[in-house]
Amino acid sequence: MDGIDAALLKTDGEAVVERGPSGFYPYSPETRDLLQQALVDALQIDQRDERPGCLGNAQEMVTTLHAEAINQFLKDNNLTVDNVDLLGFHGQTVLHRPDDALTVQIGNGQALADATGISTVYDMRANDMVHGGQGAPLIPVYHQALAKNVSSDVAVDGPICFVNIGGISNITYVGDELIAFDSGPGNALIDQWVQKHVGISHDQGGAIAAEGVIDRSFIDGYMADAFFEKPVPKSLDRNDFRLLDEANLSVETVARSLARVSAEAIIRAAEHLPDTPSLWIICGGGRHNPHIMNDLTELALEAGSNVVSAEVAGFDGDAMEAEGWAYLAVRSIQHLPLTYPQTTGCKQEVSGGVFCTATR
Repeated sequence: MDGIDAALLKTDGEAVVERGPSGFYPYSPETRDLLQQALVDALQIDQRDERPGCLGNAQEMVTTLHAEAINQFLKDNNLTVDNVDLLGFHGQTVLHRPDDALTVQIGNGQALADATGISTVYDMRANDMVHGGQGAPLIPVYHQALAKNVSSDVAVDGPICFVNIGGISNITYVGDELIAFDSGPGNALIDQWVQKHVGISHDQGGAIAAEGVIDRSFIDGYMADAFFEKPVPKSLDRNDFRLLDEANLSVETVARSLARVSAEAIIRAAEHLPDTPSLWIICGGGRHNPHIMNDLTELALEAGSNVVSAEVAGFDGDAMEAEGWAYLAVRSIQHLPLTYPQTTGCKQEVSGGVFCTATR
């Protein structure tokens, strides 16, 4: 909800991964307001192609802003459209109901291809759902490729868990098996809380939480949710966890306690894994919250595991999702699997995505 990540990747969609530059292009407050309304209007959707309320305008806006971001990215890195073979376009998720086999990402792939002159793959979640999957997470196959390139400074012999802390947190277990699922709330609740009470988009650097304390009973209210016991694979919509009654707690204490919820939800996910991860690699915006990272480190250490940021492991935690979507786009045009029964619950490994040809 904060903006557009872009990253350049050179890959065969399998073992070869050469990471290039990346960039971030923030949304304006007006754009964020429209997307917030889009989340509300999306609750009316019964069929994937429906665009009630403001969703038509939001889809056009998202597509246009992605085209502008791509053009700026090319300019920033002295590239032209001829240097890029393919775009992997995620779009903006406005609704995700895996139990109803319904997921909606607004954004027009053909319009993006036409606007940029670069062929585009988009809508990469839907085919997984057609085959009985949750439609998320999709990045695990990219994590599996990255696991072979972990920095020697932190490399381990045991299994590795990649954790992406976005609005929702998801994990990828890379060991004898590839396992992935959403683990619980990431930044979404913290963002909603500070937006509601402070009027800002997020708790920058955990500054608000730094003035609060951990409230155990408040945390327990979240950790008692039945989602944590639900068998894997499983996935979440960002609205599946909602702000609970703060019971007259201070703004700062709720922010601090919600950071602890994010950390405990991630570590608790290990209950669904065949072995305890030896190394947790933390990606996504949540790794910039020192309270989440400190809590993760403390909780993992109790189980004999190490926690590091993506950068310490030799990667870029801000660019990894965008890189992953580029990787998936290449796999899509080669009809390679994007998802597997043990990552999304699909009946069989399955490819996906819609290819849109650009004319230059």
